[in-house]
Amino acid sequence: MTSKLDDLCINTIRMLAVDAIEKANSGHPGMPMGAAAMAYVLWGRFLKHNPSNPSWPDRDRFVLSAGHGSMLLYALLHLAGYDLSLDEIKQFRQWGSRTPGHPEYGHTPGVEMTTGPLGQGFATGVGMAIAERSLAERFNRPGHTIVDHYTYGIVSDGDLMEGVASEAASIAGHLRLGKLIYLYDDNKISIEGSTDIAFTEDVATRFSAYHWHVIHVDGNDLGAVSAALSAAQAEKERPSLIVARTQIAFGSPGKAGNAEAHGAPLGKEEVRRTKEALGWPLEPAFHIPAEALAQFRKAVDEGKKREAGWKGRMDAYAAAHPDLAREWSRIMAGRLPNGWEDSLPRFKAGDPALATRETSGKILNAVAPQVSNLLGGSADLAPSNNTFLKAYGSITGNDFSGRNIHFGVREHAMGAILNGLAIHGGTIPYGGTFLVFADYMRPAIRLAAMMGLHVIYVYTHDSIGLGEDGPTHQPVEHLAALRAIPNLTVIRPADAAETVEAWRFALNHRAGPIALILTRQKLPILDTTKLASVSGAGKGGYILSDAPGGQPRIILIATGSEVDAALGAQAKLAEKGVAARVVSLPSWEIFDRQPKEYRESVLPPDVSARLAVEAGVPQGWEKYVGSDGDIVGIDRFGASAPGKVLMEKFGFTPENVAVRALALLKR
Repeated sequence: MTSKLDDLCINTIRMLAVDAIEKANSGHPGMPMGAAAMAYVLWGRFLKHNPSNPSWPDRDRFVLSAGHGSMLLYALLHLAGYDLSLDEIKQFRQWGSRTPGHPEYGHTPGVEMTTGPLGQGFATGVGMAIAERSLAERFNRPGHTIVDHYTYGIVSDGDLMEGVASEAASIAGHLRLGKLIYLYDDNKISIEGSTDIAFTEDVATRFSAYHWHVIHVDGNDLGAVSAALSAAQAEKERPSLIVARTQIAFGSPGKAGNAEAHGAPLGKEEVRRTKEALGWPLEPAFHIPAEALAQFRKAVDEGKKREAGWKGRMDAYAAAHPDLAREWSRIMAGRLPNGWEDSLPRFKAGDPALATRETSGKILNAVAPQVSNLLGGSADLAPSNNTFLKAYGSITGNDFSGRNIHFGVREHAMGAILNGLAIHGGTIPYGGTFLVFADYMRPAIRLAAMMGLHVIYVYTHDSIGLGEDGPTHQPVEHLAALRAIPNLTVIRPADAAETVEAWRFALNHRAGPIALILTRQKLPILDTTKLASVSGAGKGGYILSDAPGGQPRIILIATGSEVDAALGAQAKLAEKGVAARVVSLPSWEIFDRQPKEYRESVLPPDVSARLAVEAGVPQGWEKYVGSDGDIVGIDRFGASAPGKVLMEKFGFTPENVAVRALALLKR
């Protein structure tokens, strides 16, 4: 049963969405109209949040995975008292507004993540739930519970069609994430029409097989939705999927249940008919009844009381467990412990050659005791990626005290879960796989870059140098593809010492994700008694070995394993009286952020003869070598053969680099 006030509140949500979309002449009105009732129940009766402080650490998280229904979320945020004015609602999808077409993290108060690419919100919420349970295991003590919240979401047919959601659902069920609760907006409509044209599976049975708790309700029955949410909260061993049967564009006489309401405004005449059908005043637009607003705004005082209660518990916790309380404050503020860099290992010439993936593993295990919130794993490749923290256990459905996550062969979900861990706060997440499989993670990487998340990707087997596995596993285009993503920092170190600098940067950087590109094959450690200090790697690029007097005729620029070939070529050129400078350029992005004066000191404009050397497609290197330069790269897929043979056949040898350099000078 619904009261008149409930109906008024629900229709307020619907009509705010309808009016905003109509004014913008753009948007998706059907989903907000159909899901308004169950969203009202969740936000009004269950969601623990504080509109006055959207970042309160122990709030429940809410993810609108069906991000095309963004006006549902904006309406809820405005009505509940978040810092989102009615004027912003009126500027939906307009330049400079806080109400963009899809929810954007960091842009609109109360938006927990950037959604829109379907399935990503579903999978990212799994990461948030993992973070909650991990932190609860680590910090809660008998009589002192400071981490205790749920992750809720509204997901759509489209979300459940995407493969990333299937991977994430499988992990969530395996890990028994009982505090993960999703409302499935089962309106059976997608852009092309009825979901029956492409989506006829038994969703409930599928999720039951994933070990989820599945409940069926009428999405407009407030009592049933409320009972389902209570049952989901009571279920401790399984995540919950509440299959809520709804009607897209509920209340619209001409478009209810119709795909036309999915991606276009109702239209002026249909808006009039809808308002009449729902007993809503035709004017003014954006009408908010005072009684409804008062009901929604109860969330402000309730939120303040809940956070105040939590702060009281925190005070008692700090008195009983001061060391843990200080650690909690540090990690939630995103700070690293003082002196953590002292734990970084040191490598020197004469030490055994190491693959940079091996070095990375040594670094991870060396810093893990200091950086206690470092948490991550691999897509079933930990022994190869060297991503396992040996002194710490694995996270399992029964025990979340470990720090190693076994993602299984699920790169899609791993990428999104890492995002959820980072968004939640309190962890520094990392995930490993082969570089070639970064393609599986690309949507999540792109969102991490868009949201500016502190996520670290450990990509190994970085070139044809991995050898016999052949072209299916040999990344040639992947460096260029990753470098094309704005706000993603890509680092390809040349040896063990540069790998230390790469991890130093990765752990300190806070403005976006970092991709570490690492070798399978062993590399000699650069001799800094004869070469420059690798601390220059922290600037993205530096003069590793200069020409006599600092007057080069040609500059050799290389990354990763090819730096050694460039050094060998420099020696061969010197034998022929050609002075060459070798520049190691492990990160374009970091180098490009340096002052112009520094960049020009490394790559002086008056030295136009430049040769880039990298075992990948040449794309992008033009900005460093210029119109007078050349690139030793790969313009085809690889082959199956030992790595050393491939490097020779594809020209990544000192001899060939020297030949190409001489040819360039003769132009």
